[in-house]
Amino acid sequence: MNLEDLNKTQLLLLTVLVNFVTSIAVGVLTVSLLDQAPPTITQTVNRIVDHTVETIASTTPLGLLPQKETTVVIHDEDLLTAALAADLSRTVSIYAGKSTTTQALAVGTYLPKSKAVVTATNTVLPREVIIVFSDGSYAPASVSRTGATLTIYGFADAAHLPKVAVPLLIAKSDLRQGQTVLGIGENGGAGTGIISRVSEDGIHTNLSGIPVGAAGVNSSGNIIGIAIDSLGTFATADKISALLTATSSPAK
Repeated sequence: MNLEDLNKTQLLLLTVLVNFVTSIAVGVLTVSLLDQAPPTITQTVNRIVDHTVETIASTTPLGLLPQKETTVVIHDEDLLTAALAADLSRTVSIYAGKSTTTQALAVGTYLPKSKAVVTATNTVLPREVIIVFSDGSYAPASVSRTGATLTIYGFADAAHLPKVAVPLLIAKSDLRQGQTVLGIGENGGAGTGIISRVSEDGIHTNLSGIPVGAAGVNSSGNIIGIAIDSLGTFATADKISALLTATSSPAK
């Protein structure tokens, strides 16, 4: 068959075949020559090849390089541990007057976004108190809001307050029976339970032993309520929000 009889496709395939055979021949010849060449020449060629590869790799956009996928697995235990740690960092002790050497009057929960402490107690608390935070620091505070079950203390604008995780206040309407509730007990130990009932008089749980004034949190560390007894009953977060936004302090 003459070359003149070949069509365009056949000519293209013939050209590819010739180039392929030529490349193989050049490669074989190059390897043979390098095997016979002095070591210095071989080392030089290797350095040139390595440098060329490094240059191409360094100038290739990162988006074109293969990316290694990493799967992050978050376990339930990790969530609970983080939630309890956040709750503990916001748990405070309330002392009378200007001294912290006496026994604490009550336990409270620090609300960093509002720069306030909310607590619940069956006794009348003094207007001026000392708040001791979980890290050992302390600051004076005074009553800013009082409600039927909750009291909120506020700090001076210049007060140096610790930086802790800012919680959400979970509305009563977002709570469901069976949801997990966590808290820090009177002895500092962690407690877990579930919400058994949500009613007008509070959130009822099986999480007992939480001191009055301490927070109950969900598995994300957000506040669902403030303990009003040690039997597992909590005032809803809605009441905290209502006090924080009240223009005047309701009567007890």
